Amino acid sequence: MSDQLGQGAERDGQPLARALGELATDMHAQRDNAALLQTIVEATVHIVPGTRWAGISLIEGRQVTPREPSDPLVAELDELQRRLDEGPCLSALRDHETVRIDNTAADERWPKYARAARERGVHSVLSFRLFVERQTLGSLNLYADHDDAFDDDALAIGGIVAQHAAVAMIGSAAEAQFQTALAGRDVIGQAKGILMHRDGLTGLQAFALLTRVSQRTNTRLLAVARFLVEDQESNARRPDQQG
Repeated sequence: MSDQLGQGAERDGQPLARALGELATDMHAQRDNAALLQTIVEATVHIVPGTRWAGISLIEGRQVTPREPSDPLVAELDELQRRLDEGPCLSALRDHETVRIDNTAADERWPKYARAARERGVHSVLSFRLFVERQTLGSLNLYADHDDAFDDDALAIGGIVAQHAAVAMIGSAAEAQFQTALAGRDVIGQAKGILMHRDGLTGLQAFALLTRVSQRTNTRLLAVARFLVEDQESNARRPDQQG
C-alpha cells in the first residue's frame, strides 16, 4: 500500500478497511439520493490516494448529469465534456471501462478536453464506471493537480469505492421506487374511498371507475386518483375559507 494512501487513511486514524466499512455504513444511513451521492464523493476524496477533487456523472434518460461535485471545477469539467462530446468520463460510460489520464498535457485521446483541463489546473484524471451487473448508473470521476497522481493502489481502491457506491445507489433507487409505489397505493385507496362514500360504490366498482377514466382520458391511474383526492380536499377547505 502506498505512503500516499497511508496518509489519506490516517487523517482520522483509520486504516483502509475501517474507512471502507464506515463508508458502507454512512451510505446506508442516507435518506435521499443527493445526500448519498455527496457521501460517496466526500469519501472518494478522503480514501482514494492522489485525489484532490471528485464528482459523479449520472445517466438520467439520455443525458449525463453532473451531481454533487466536491468543487465547482468538477461541474465545469463535466459540462465541458458534455459540450465537446469527449472525455474520460464519457468514455468510461460508453466503453464500460476504467479510464485514466496520467498527464493531461500529453494525452492525445481527447485533445480539446485535456487542454482545457490542464488550463484549469487538472493534471490527472481517473474515471470509474458505476454499474451493477449490466446496468450502468454513471461514473465516479477523480481529479488531481499533479501528474501521475493515480497509481495501481488508487485504481484498486477507487474500484472498490465505485463498487460500494453503485450497490448503494441501486439500493437507494429501489427504496425510492418502493416508497413511491406505497404513496401511490395510498392515494388510489383514498380516491376509492371518496367514490364509495359519495356514490355508494363498492371497492371494486370504485376502482373500475377510476380505471375507465384513466383509459378514456389517457391519463395515468395515479394522476386521476390524485386529482380526485386534491379536488375533495379543496372542496372540504372552501367553507372555512368563506367563513
